[in-house]
Amino acid sequence: MRLTPDMIEEAPQFVNPLKERELDLRGRKIPVIENLAVTLDQFDCIDFSDNEVKKLDGFPLLSRLSMLLFNNNKVSKVAEDLYAALPNLETLILTGNCLEGLADLRGLSKLSRLKYLSLMRNPVAAKPHYRSYVIYTCPSVRVLDYKRVREQERVTARKLFAGKKKAEAEAKTFTPGEPVKQTPADKEAIKAAIAKASSLDEIRRLEMMLNSGAIPGF
Repeated sequence: MRLTPDMIEEAPQFVNPLKERELDLRGRKIPVIENLAVTLDQFDCIDFSDNEVKKLDGFPLLSRLSMLLFNNNKVSKVAEDLYAALPNLETLILTGNCLEGLADLRGLSKLSRLKYLSLMRNPVAAKPHYRSYVIYTCPSVRVLDYKRVREQERVTARKLFAGKKKAEAEAKTFTPGEPVKQTPADKEAIKAAIAKASSLDEIRRLEMMLNSGAIPGF
C-alpha cells in the first residue's frame, strides 16, 4: 500500500512517554518511503514497524526527527546519503529486518548523532566481528542491540579496523519470511539494558520502545 499524503495526514499522532511528538504508521504494508514532506517536519519520532519497507531512503529533510522505529520490515539496504535527510537522528531500531552484509551498514556511518541502534535479528548480526565493525564505523553509538558500548570494545574495534579498508561481507541469498517472534534471549537483553540504565531518560526511552512494539512480542 502506497504511503500517500492522505495516509500520513490521517495516521494517529500523539505525544509519547518521552514527551515527543510521534507519528504512527505501523502495520500498513508500506513498501517505499515517500511523501513525508507533508509532515512539515513536525515529528520527533515516526513508527514504521511491521511494514514491508526494503530500503531506508526517500526521506526529505527532517531536521526535527530524532527517532525511527523500523522493526519487522524487509530492510536490506540503507541509503548512503541518509545522514543528509536525517541530520539529528539519535535512535534507529531495525530489529527483525534483512540486512545481510557489513557493507550494507555503510549508510549508518555518517549519522553523526546516532546513539541508540538495534540490528538484532538481521543476518548481519551473525557475521564475524559484526559488533566491532558497527562500533568502529558508528563511533557516536552508545547502545548497540540494547547493550551499552564499553570503552574496551572501542579499543578492540580500532585494533581490528583502523587503517584497514572497511570490511565487506559476501552477498548471500536470504529470503525474508514472516516477522520473527521475540526470543527469551531478546527479553533478557532488554531487561538487562533497563536494569543497567544510568538515567531516567534512558529507562523511559527503553520502556517506550518496548511499549511501542520496537521489540515485538515483549
